[in-house]
Amino acid sequence: MTKTKQLKPFRSRKKLALFVMVMLYPIFFFAQTKHTISGVVKDAANGETLLGATVLLKGTSIGSTTNEYGFYSITAPEGKYTLIISYLGFTTLEKVITLTSNQKLNIEIKEDAAKLDEVIITIEESKKVNLQTPQMSVAKLTTSEIKKIPVVLGEVDLIKSIQLLPGVTNAGEGASGFNVRGGAEDQNLILLDEAIIYNASHLFGFFSVFNADAIKDIKLYKGGIPARFGGRASSVLDIRQKDGNSKDFEFTGGIGAISSRFAAEGPMFKDKGSFLMAGRASYANLFLALAKESSRAGFYDLNLKTNYEIDEKNKLYLSGYFGNDNFNLGGIFSNSYGNLSGNLRWNHIFNNKLFSNASLIYGRYNYNLEIPVEGIDWKSDINNYNIRYDLGYYASDKLKFDFGVNAIYYNFNPGSLKPLDANSGVNPKKLDDKFALETGVYASLEHKISDKITAQYGLRFSYFNRLGEQTLNNYANNLPVVYNEQLGIYERAEPISTTYYGKGKSIAKFHNLEPRFALSYQLNEKSSFKASYNRMAQYLHLISNTTSATPLDVWAPSGKFIKPQMANQYAIGYFRNFKENMFSIEAETYFKTIDNRVDYINGAELIAQNTIETEILTGEGRAYGLEFLLRKNKGDFTGWVSYTLSKSQQRTPGGRAGGLGINNGQWYNSNWDRTHDFSFTGSYKLNEKWQFGANMIFQTGRPVTYPNGKFLYNGLSVATYSERNADRLPAYHRLDLSATLTPRKNKNREWQGEWVFGIYNVYGRKNAASISFGQNQETGVTEATRTSIFGIVPSVTYNFKF
Repeated sequence: MTKTKQLKPFRSRKKLALFVMVMLYPIFFFAQTKHTISGVVKDAANGETLLGATVLLKGTSIGSTTNEYGFYSITAPEGKYTLIISYLGFTTLEKVITLTSNQKLNIEIKEDAAKLDEVIITIEESKKVNLQTPQMSVAKLTTSEIKKIPVVLGEVDLIKSIQLLPGVTNAGEGASGFNVRGGAEDQNLILLDEAIIYNASHLFGFFSVFNADAIKDIKLYKGGIPARFGGRASSVLDIRQKDGNSKDFEFTGGIGAISSRFAAEGPMFKDKGSFLMAGRASYANLFLALAKESSRAGFYDLNLKTNYEIDEKNKLYLSGYFGNDNFNLGGIFSNSYGNLSGNLRWNHIFNNKLFSNASLIYGRYNYNLEIPVEGIDWKSDINNYNIRYDLGYYASDKLKFDFGVNAIYYNFNPGSLKPLDANSGVNPKKLDDKFALETGVYASLEHKISDKITAQYGLRFSYFNRLGEQTLNNYANNLPVVYNEQLGIYERAEPISTTYYGKGKSIAKFHNLEPRFALSYQLNEKSSFKASYNRMAQYLHLISNTTSATPLDVWAPSGKFIKPQMANQYAIGYFRNFKENMFSIEAETYFKTIDNRVDYINGAELIAQNTIETEILTGEGRAYGLEFLLRKNKGDFTGWVSYTLSKSQQRTPGGRAGGLGINNGQWYNSNWDRTHDFSFTGSYKLNEKWQFGANMIFQTGRPVTYPNGKFLYNGLSVATYSERNADRLPAYHRLDLSATLTPRKNKNREWQGEWVFGIYNVYGRKNAASISFGQNQETGVTEATRTSIFGIVPSVTYNFKF
C-alpha cells in the first residue's frame, strides 16, 4: 500500500513533466530558430541618423521603425528574406539577407526627393506600418515641409507650422506659445534634445526659438502620450537637433527682412564624430532706430551639438541651446527673457535587442521686467537639473519593451524686486526661493496581438516632493482666500501664524499612477481604427496674466496650497490611405478632463507676490472635439486640409472658500477656446526653378469679457462687465502666399542659393489682437478700439548652402 501511494504521485509528476515538455517543444524549437538583425539607419549624404525609418521583411508583417537615435531591431525565423528600408523622401533600399544567426547591419539610404512618384514601395510600406502601430494623435513634420510654408517676415517657424495642424491653436497674433486640444500654454512639455524649454517664442510669439537649420525631427504628441513622457497635462513637443554632417563640411544660412542665420557642420575626431553650430540674430532694432522709434525689439539664439563614437556599442552626444529676447515699449516697460540648456548623453547597445540612453541635462529660464513709471526692476528664473536613463528591449517580432527612470531637481526664483533709481518709491524685495524634486519611473509594452491588432500598455509612477527652505503662512481653516458676503468679492485671508521648513525638509508630497493605453485594429491594408487613453500629472504651474499692461511669466511648483493638475484624455480615430497612398485621411475625436486647474480671483495681484496662494482659486477644465486631416502626399502639388470642431471650458466653484466662485461656479469658455479652426496648406512645384506655397486660415475669435453697461459714481463713469469670457473677438482669417526661386544649378558649383518671396496676410485683414473700451472725452460716448498687429507684410529672404 505504501509503495503504491508513493508511486502514483511520482508517475503523476512524470506525466505532467512530459506533457509540459510536449506542449512547450514547439516554442523552444521555434525560439531556437529565430534570429535578430539590428543596426542603425543613416542618411548616406551626411551620416545623420534617421528617426522613424521603416525597416521590415518583405512579404511578412515583421517590421520595426527606428528609434530617436536611428536604432532598429527585428527578430524573425531562420530563412532568406528581402529587407526593405524606407523613409519618406528617400529611395527605398531592398537588401537580400540570409538569417542564420544574429546579425548587425548598419544601413545608409539616399535622398531622392525628385523621384518620389517612383518610390511607391517607400510610401506604401511606411504607411502600412503607420496603420499598424497603436500610436495615434501624433503630428510629425519634416523641416523640408516647414520650409515650404509661408510665414511672417520670411522667417521659417516651427511653432506656427504645427498650428496649421488639427487640434493646435494659439491665443492670437503676438501671443507666445500654443494650445493643444483646449489645453493651456503651460500644459505643453517642450523638449529640445530632451531638455525642457519653458518659453518657445521669440518676440512674444512672432517667431519660435527653434532654428529650422538645426532641427532634424519634430513630433507633437496630442494624445496617446507614451509612458516615458510626464510632467505636463496636454501635449509633448519632442524636437531633435541634427547631429551634424559626419562626411563633409557644410554651411547653410539665410538673410531675411529682420533677421539672419548661419549654420556650420562637419566631421570631427578623425571621422569618429561630427559637430553642428547654428545661430540667428535679429536687427529689427537697427530699423527702429533709423525710423526714430522709441520702441525696441530683438532676439538671438545659438544651437550647438557634437558627438563622438567610442566604439560600435558606445556613443556620446553633447548638445546645447542659448537664446534671449529684449523688448522695450517706448520706455513704458521693458522685458527680457531667455532659455539655456545643455545635455550630455551616452548611447549604449548591450546586444542586438537591448538599447540604452543615459542623459545628464541642465536647463534655465530667466524672465526680467522693468517698469520705469513705477520704478520697478523685476527678475525671476527657474533652474532644473535632470538625470534620466531609458532602455528599449526588442524581445521578439511581437513584443517591444521600453522602461526607464528620471529625476528633476528644481530651483525656482519667483522674483526679486529692486528700485530702478534713487527716485523710485519701490522698496527692495526678494521673494522666497522654492525647491522641488520630481521623479518618475515607467514601463511600456508594444504587443502585436495578431496581424490586425496591436496594443500598447504603459504605466508611469510619478513622485513630487516640494522642499524647504522656506517660511509659509498658515491660515484659518487652511483657506488663503475667503469670500466676503457683504461685498460679494473674494479677498486675501490674513495669516494666523507661520511655519518654517528647513533646507531639504518636505513641505508637501504628491505621488500618482499614470496609466497609458493604446490599441490599433487594422481593417485592411489601407485603413485602421485606433483608440487611446492617457492620464497625466502636472506639478508645475505658469502664473501669468497676459491681459495685464505689465505681463508676468513665473513658474510655481505644487505645494501646500496648490495641488498638481491631473488630466485624463480619451481618443478614438479612423485612419485611411487611398489612391495608391497619394491621399491619406485622419479623423479623431477626443474628450479631456483636467482637475486642479489654477484660476485667478478678480483683481489678482501677481507682481512681487510672495503669497501667490491668496490670488488664486482652484477649479477644473474640460475639452472635447473632432479633428479632421486630409493630406496629399505625392505629386507636384502636396499639402493638407485641417479642420477642428472643439470646445474648451473651465469651472471654478467657490468650494471651501465660500461664495459661488468664478462666473457663479458655472462652466465658461477658456481663453483658448476656438469653436471652428480651419486651415489649408499647399505647395506646388512648377518646375526646377519655381515652387509656390499658400496658407489659408479661419478661426473663431477667442473669448473675451466685454463691458455690458455703466453707472455714475461720484461723477465718474464705472463700467460693469458680462460674465467671464462670454463674448468673442471677431473671427480671425488670413491668406499667405510664397514663391521660391531656385536658379539653375551648375553641377560643378558648390554654392546653392534660393530666393523666397512672401506675402503675409495678402488681403490686409485687420485681425483684432484685442478690443478695448473707453469714453470719448468730447461726446461722453463709450467707444470700442480694435488693436491689430499685422496688415499686409511682404518679405524677401535669400537662403544659401555650400
